[in-house]
This record gives sequence, C-alpha cells and structure tokens, in this order.
Amino acid sequence: MTHADFASRLNRSPIAFDAAAGADVAGQFADLAPELRGLLAGTAGCSPYLRGLMGREAEWLRAALAGAPEGTLDAVFAPLAELPVDQLPTGLRQAKRRVALLTGLADLGGVWDLEAVTGALSRLADLAVDLCLKRLVAEEIRRGKLPGQRPEDAETAGGMVALAMGKGGAGELNYSSDIDLICLFDQERYGADWQEARTGFIRVTRKMASILSDITGEGYVFRTDLRLRPDASVTPVCISMAAAEAYYEAQGRTWERAAYIKARPAGGDLAAGARFLRALTPFVWRKHLDFAAIQDAHDMRLRIRDHRGLHGPVVIEGHNMKLGVGGIREIEFFTQTRQLIAGGRDPDLRDRTTVGGLAALAAKGWVPEPVTAELTDLYRAHREIEHRLQMVLDAQTHEMPVTPDGVARIAYFCGETDVARFRADLRDRLARTDRLAEGFFAPGAAEEGPELSDTARGIVDGWRAYPALRSERAVQIFKRLRPTLLKALQKAANPDEALLALDGFLKGLPAGVQLFSLFEANPVLIDLIVDIAGTTPALARYLSRNAGVLDAVIGGSFWAPWPGVAQLRAGLATALIDVPDYERKLDAARRWMKEWHFRVGVHHLRGLIDAFEAAKCYADLGEVMVAGLWPVVEAEFARRHGPAPGRGAVVLGMGSLGAGRLNAGSDLDLIVIYDAQGVEVSTGPKPLAARPYFARLTQAMVTALTAQMPEGRLYEVDMRLRPSGRQGPVATSIEGFRSYQMEEAWTWEHLALTRARVLAGDAGLAADVEAVRRAVLTAKAGGASVLADVAAMRGRLQAAKPAAGSWEAKNGAGRLMDIELLAQTAALRAADPARQVERQIHAGVKSGFLSLSDERILLDAYRVMWRLQAGARLLTDGTLELDRLGEGGRAFLVRETGAEDGAALTARLEAAAEAAAAVIAARLEGAGDAA
Repeated sequence: MTHADFASRLNRSPIAFDAAAGADVAGQFADLAPELRGLLAGTAGCSPYLRGLMGREAEWLRAALAGAPEGTLDAVFAPLAELPVDQLPTGLRQAKRRVALLTGLADLGGVWDLEAVTGALSRLADLAVDLCLKRLVAEEIRRGKLPGQRPEDAETAGGMVALAMGKGGAGELNYSSDIDLICLFDQERYGADWQEARTGFIRVTRKMASILSDITGEGYVFRTDLRLRPDASVTPVCISMAAAEAYYEAQGRTWERAAYIKARPAGGDLAAGARFLRALTPFVWRKHLDFAAIQDAHDMRLRIRDHRGLHGPVVIEGHNMKLGVGGIREIEFFTQTRQLIAGGRDPDLRDRTTVGGLAALAAKGWVPEPVTAELTDLYRAHREIEHRLQMVLDAQTHEMPVTPDGVARIAYFCGETDVARFRADLRDRLARTDRLAEGFFAPGAAEEGPELSDTARGIVDGWRAYPALRSERAVQIFKRLRPTLLKALQKAANPDEALLALDGFLKGLPAGVQLFSLFEANPVLIDLIVDIAGTTPALARYLSRNAGVLDAVIGGSFWAPWPGVAQLRAGLATALIDVPDYERKLDAARRWMKEWHFRVGVHHLRGLIDAFEAAKCYADLGEVMVAGLWPVVEAEFARRHGPAPGRGAVVLGMGSLGAGRLNAGSDLDLIVIYDAQGVEVSTGPKPLAARPYFARLTQAMVTALTAQMPEGRLYEVDMRLRPSGRQGPVATSIEGFRSYQMEEAWTWEHLALTRARVLAGDAGLAADVEAVRRAVLTAKAGGASVLADVAAMRGRLQAAKPAAGSWEAKNGAGRLMDIELLAQTAALRAADPARQVERQIHAGVKSGFLSLSDERILLDAYRVMWRLQAGARLLTDGTLELDRLGEGGRAFLVRETGAEDGAALTARLEAAAEAAAAVIAARLEGAGDAA
C-alpha cells in the first residue's frame, strides 16, 4: 500500500505559544516547505521537549518529512532487529527519539489519526520488549542458565512471554506512556528444573526493565511497570503461568478481570502467551450476565476520586484528564464494565480497544448508537489533549497546567488562540462525559444475605446501634459489604462463633465510613476480616479486642516488608522511651509486640509469607522482646538493688528461639549466665549478694515476659534447659556453666547447647559464653556414648509423645522433634556451631555421619512437617483436628504445604515421616558409615 507524503496530508497545526522559540526553529529549517516549517515552528513554540528533539535529530527529520510517515516508521524499526544485546540500549533510545518526534508531528499536523499515533508508539514498545527478551534469553542460554534450552530456543525466549497490559495491550499507548507488563514463563517446558529456569527469567526481566527504563544521556525507551502481576508485593518479577493461573482462579478480583480485557502477548513466546490467555478466559469472561461488575466499577471510580481528591466542581487548572470527573477513565470504565457484563456470553464484545469495544457494544445493542458516537468523539478529544499535555516536557502527566498561562499554552498547542473558547469547550466535554457515565454507574441495591440462625440474626440486628454504623453513609456502604461478609462466614466450622468474633470487631470501631470505604477499595482486606474471623480463632480474638490495629492497615505500613531485628529494636525503644513507669512500659511492650505478632500471622494466613519466613519473623520478634526488655528490667532492678556486679549477665535463647525459628504459639526457652568478676555484693539501696542478685534479676525478667497485665502476657518462658534443670539455680555463673557442661552435663544438655544463642547482655560476656559453647561442642564431639544416649532418649520420647494423628507434625517417629534430635546429634558429633536444622544436617553430611541421600530425605520431611506445624499453630493452640477446621483452615494448610488436597497431604506426611524415621533409626543404631 502506498501512502502520500507527509506535507500533502497536513490539515492542522499548533500555534507557537513561545513565538521566539518558534521563530528560532523556523530559521533552522528555512529550507523546508512553508507548511512544514509552520508545523515545526508551532510545535517548538509549545513544546520544549519536541524542540530539543528537532535540534538533535535535524538531518534525520528533514529526510523523514520528505516521504510518507509510514515508510519512515518502518525504516526506523528495520535495523533494530539486527542489534546485538550490547547495542540495544543505544539503538532503542535512538529509535524512541525518532518515533516520538515523528508521531508527535504526525499527530499535531493531523497526518495520523489517534489510532495511528497510539499504534506507532505501541509497535515500538512491542518491538523493544520482544528484542530485549530474546537477546537476554539467548545470553542466559549461552551461559547454561536455562536447563535444556538450545540457542534456537531464544527465538521463543525459552518459553517466556511479556503480556502487555492496559493501553499497551490495547495498542493505545499515550505519548509519554509507561508500559505495564506481566512477565510469565512456561513451567512445563522445564519439568523438575523449573525453579532454576525461573531464576534465569527473573534476571532477564530485571535486565529488560533496566534497558528500557534507565535514563541515560541517550534518554530512555519506556518506563516499565511490572506491578500488575499477581500479588506483586510478594512475588518475583517473573512467575510461572501455572502460578499465575492458580492465583486468578483462587483470588482474582474484578479490577484484574477488567485489566485482562486488554491483555495481549507482546514479546517472547507469543504462542505460549496466547495459550495462557485462553486458559484465563473463564476468569475474565463469566458465563452469566455479571451485573455485579457495575457496582464494582462504580466503587472503583469513587475510590480513585477519593484517593486523589478529585471530587467537587471541575476547575480547568489542575484538572486530571484521565482520572478526574468526566475524564478518560470514565469512558474506559463505561466500556469495560459492559464488556464484563455480557462478554462471557458474546465473544464479539471482547475487543481490547476502547473505541472498538464501544462499537461492538453498539452493534449488539448494549449501548445506543448515539451514545457510542458521542463517547467516541469525547474519547478522541480527551486523548488528544492528554497527548499535548505530555508532549510539552515528555512527562507522564494527565493534569492540566495549574496556571492560566499553562492552560493557554495547551490551547495554542491544540491550534486554538481563543483560550476562553478552549476552556468552555473542554468544560462542556467533561460535563457530557460525566453525565453519560454517572447515569450508568449509580449504585444499585445490595444483594440479599444468607439465611441466619436465630442467634446470628440477633447479633446482626444489633449492629445498627454500634458507633461505626450511626452515619447514613456508613450504613449504605456496609449494607453492600454485609452479605459478602456473612456468606463467607458460613464456611467456618462454627459460623456463630466466627460471627461473634466479627461482632466484637465491629463493636470496637469508633467510626465506620473510612474503614468501610477501605474495605471497598481493597477486596483483600474484606477477605482478611473473613479469613481471620472464620479461620483463625486466636487472631480473631485478638482483632475483636484490638480493632485499632487496623490503623496500620489503613496507613499502609501493615503490608510493608518485614523490617528485621535492627529496625524492630529501634521501634520498640521508641515505643517505650516516653512511657513513665515500669509497669506501663511492660504493658506498652505487650501492645507493641502483639501488633507485630498479629501482623506476622495475617501475612502468613494471606500467603504473603510462607511458614519459614513467618518462623523467622516470630523469632526476630522474640529476640527483640528479650533484648529490648532486658535493659528495662535491669534498670528497674538496679533502682532498688544497684547495678549488676561485674559484667552483669547475658540471656541465651535455647531451642527454637536459639535456632531463629518459632511458630505462632511458641514459648521462649531461656537461660541466664552471669559474670560477677569477684564482686560479692551489689551497691544499691537494698544490696544483694551476687548469686541471689542474678537469681532475682532472672526472675524479674521472667515475670516481665510472662505476667498477665491489661494487655495480656508476652510469652510463656521455659528455663528447664539451664544446668541441672528444675533443680539448678535460675542463673548460672560462667565458671559454673563451663564446669557443668564439661564435667556433669548429660548428652541431651550438650545437644541443647548446639542451638544456644546469646540475645541480650554485655557483648564481652556474650563472646565468652559463645566461646564456651564451641569449646564444649569440640570436647564432647567424640563421645563414645553419644549415639547410644540419643537412641535411648529417642525411645523415651517416642513412648511418651507418640504421633497424635495423621496430621501430627511435631511428635512421633520421622517428625519434627525426631529430625531435630538427629540434626543436633550431627552438629554435636561434628563439633559444628550451626544452629538451624538444615545447617546441622549438612554438618553431618560434611563429617560423614550422614549421606547426601539422608540429607535430602530428612530435609524433605522437615520442610513439610514445619509448614504443617507452623500453619497448625496459627489456626489453633490445641491438637489439630481436621473435622473441626473450617474450609478456610483446611485450604490454608493444603496451600501452605503444597498438597493438592487433604488426602494428598496425609499421604505425603506419612511417606515423609516413614522415610525420615528409617534414616534416623539407621544412623542412631550405628548402621555403618554414611554412604
């Protein structure tokens, strides 16, 4: 197809707002035809950005304007396909400059219509993404990082695809648009090696984003946004198609359904991307007429306006042409909502583009033809203004300038010197858009809720009197939320009990509009409340007494990544610093700790973190509480009895705390070791001899952690791992500790020492205690009776604490305690200071006590057992009884362990326990050296 040249198709031109800048460019291009020179001058007088590109690309621009813009565009794209990976950043940036200049001028001169302009920009984005993926995947293949892939597999990017979302997916990129991508890979292509492949694809995604987004002296290609992927806050930048499909099936929300209307494979393995989108069809396109989408879209509109403060009368200065009243998003929502309603039954309505979608809806009678025509004209006009706003400085903005002069510049850019008429026309278009959209999006009636028991009905009827539901606005919002909450609660094992927990939560709210609006804005939060009330009794009880914890959710910090020990310690210190007296400090510490403890539980329940991440968080929190309260307790004790003699004392975490792995219901195993350095008596108002000083200080610390106060208790504390157990003193001198461990301690005490870790106290004393620990392990590593002692101990444990059921994770042969016992034995025999199970088992492999096969079997069993144990302790503080778990609880455990269902989990647990028990028995019976 042949096209006329650029100049012959000109039919409009901007007017230079900055006449001097326009005249300067006209002089630079005096050799061009007057109509072209006028276009360049008018453009330069309105856009400093395009003026700069004209100067930088002057020679290329002269040639480009001599022919048809379509041929020029093809000529820009053609050489890119031959670029090696190291030349992509420069080559793509040059192409972006030229495409930006060409499309800008073609738009401003009326040479191309809206679809041609946005199509050219979208073509460049597709090509850039595709080239980056294929070149970068080729590098990964060359380095052997994608198992089983050959050089020719780079042509399909090794099974990786980038889905273009939003305007990019629809081929509607605006002038300075970023590109929204979801990066996926075909897990089935890699079999058992899919995790190694995922690591490579994550690298490819990050490098691609850097090539496209980094701003250099050559500019940038496209700002790249990867946040539309499933659970973006916790998932890697590239995930498997299987994981994405599972997410949308289980958790996908209306806004994600709407987003996938425009989704399109843009780069990499396009065939694999198309297969994925076909698999997602039931999620996006519901078979029934989905009128609930109207309410969802209306709520989304209001949330956007609330979030950005866009309510109120239209003021041209600063008006958001995308999200504000009567803006572009109104037309997009209008179109996409109708597509969602009926597109499940009628594939002809599934057009990715806004204009095409409106036309399809009109053709099928869903929208009157005049409305479609009007909205199409309004959409085109809005998009043209959006482009000019962005062309001024190449800014990703949708807001009108905030000054009259700035508005006048945009009017001139649109070829209108009568600024008052420009303003009036724009205001009229915004009002027409708003009128058409608002009539459709008015809130509908709330759906009916489920049938309730008499007890439940009595509770629900009482809600109207609660403070949170006294305003009419809160009542209307909650009326739409209530059926969803009540229906979800019906899935709990005991709906009435779960309803009581929700009732307590609602009763404690001082006001409801903000929180209920938040629920509407964040469906995950609605699910959160339901999950807590219907799945996790401990968290539900906490929430019913501490509804204020959701302040953090509203503020956003609740969902932030885990801060780590250092920041937590600083946070606790800040929380306590201004609290005036000792008991209030202890109560404040409880409140602070429980908010963090609740947050860890919620993150685990919602799948933001897994069992092992939760275990580290709980252990960090336990460590911080011990380390943070120890100086508080010391200071209070010193006020009465004087400073601690000598170097004071250190607090050691034992057991799981020492190993840095706790669950939601863990207590703290602690011992205290002191060094009085020969000081016999403290110096204070009520002096004490060194030994009773440290004994009473230890008791004060235990009380600080365990005492029941208005905010509850922090932890249960177990000190039975101290020398001589219950019969020994609660605090031990370092000399006594060293002597006892070397001369009197039983093998089980040496095993316990493998996980000991100093948490609080004098740094010098802490180093000395660690040195003692390592010396004891070295001295006792070769003990002839170690295996026999451990075997006997194992027999007693098996008899005293057998497995309590098929989903027992802790007690019984081949389960957690059994595996931990062997891991500690391996560390002791190897004199290795490792504390965590995985490292202790590996120490056994290095020493020859265990084989690589043993390690694999033990860790496979340990990991599934820990996931089950951590999940079970989150759900209940008693014995895990499957029949008493609600649907949510069972689903949580199955998800956490990676099993397909309860039966598969039972079979997996039994097989893993049997295999681990066989390894443990063989090693403790001395069945030869490891293979």
